[in-house]
Amino acid sequence: MSLQTNPRNEAPAKLSVQGVSKRYRTGGREVHALDNVSLEIGEGEFICLVGPSGCGKSTLLNIIAGLEVVDDGRLLTAGVPITGPGRDRMVMFQDAALFPWLDVMDNVLFGLKLKPGLSNTERIEVAQFYLQLVGLENFTKSYIHELSGGMKQRVALARALAPNPRVLLMDEPFAALDALTREQLYGDLQQIWQQHRKTIVFVTHNVREAVCLGDRVALFSPNPGRIREQFKIRLPRPRDISSIELARYAIDITAALKGEPRTAEEYAI
Repeated sequence: MSLQTNPRNEAPAKLSVQGVSKRYRTGGREVHALDNVSLEIGEGEFICLVGPSGCGKSTLLNIIAGLEVVDDGRLLTAGVPITGPGRDRMVMFQDAALFPWLDVMDNVLFGLKLKPGLSNTERIEVAQFYLQLVGLENFTKSYIHELSGGMKQRVALARALAPNPRVLLMDEPFAALDALTREQLYGDLQQIWQQHRKTIVFVTHNVREAVCLGDRVALFSPNPGRIREQFKIRLPRPRDISSIELARYAIDITAALKGEPRTAEEYAI
C-alpha cells in the first residue's frame, strides 16, 4: 500500500485558499489560528481536514463558508473572491441545528428559502427528492424530538443539499453519533457523493473516518495552524471503515500526526 502523489492535470480548483492567516485575541494573548495556509480543492473533490483541537481546521471551514474574515490572504470559489456567506456554500455542523417547532418537511423547506425562483410546489418536490435520497421519505411529518440522532443528521444533510450548493462544508457532523449509526452514514454519504459529485470539505478528528470518506486528507498541525502534510487516498468506493487497506492508510496518517515513523514508502502529495 502506498500513499501516492496527487496526479497532474486534475480539474480546475473549485476552491482556492491562498496564503490565508487568521489571528484571535483571547485571555489577553494572541492566538494564531491559521498561518499562511494555501489549499487547492478540485471540482467535485471530497477532501477531509484532520488534526488535533486548536489546529485551525474548523476556522478554515468557517472562513470558506464566509462566516469569518481573514487577516491575510484570500479565498476564491470558481474564480470569484469569497466575501461572505453564499448560496453556493452550505454548512452542516456537528449539532444538526434543526428547528424543533417544524416537522421534517418544513425543516428542509426552510433551507430552500435560499433558492430563488421556485414555486411552492417545486420547493415541495425538491424537498421530497432529498428526503428520499437520505431515506426519510416516510418521516416528512415527524417532529425533530421524535427522531434519533442519526435521523436528525439525515434531515440536516437533506436541508444542506436541497438548495443544490456547489460546495458542501461539513464540520464533524457524525462526531456525536454511535458507531453503528456513523458507519451507516459513511455508506450513505459516499453513495450520495458518487451520485451528485458535490465538492465536499469535511472536518474531523477521526483519521479512519477521513480515510473512509475522502479523496484526499489534509493533516493540520497547531500553534500556529498550518497544513503539515497531505495524503491522496487511492481506495475504491464504497469503502468499509473496518477494511485492512483502509486501516493501513489510517495507521500511516496517524503516525504522521504523532511525528512517528511510517510503514509506507510514499506518503505526501
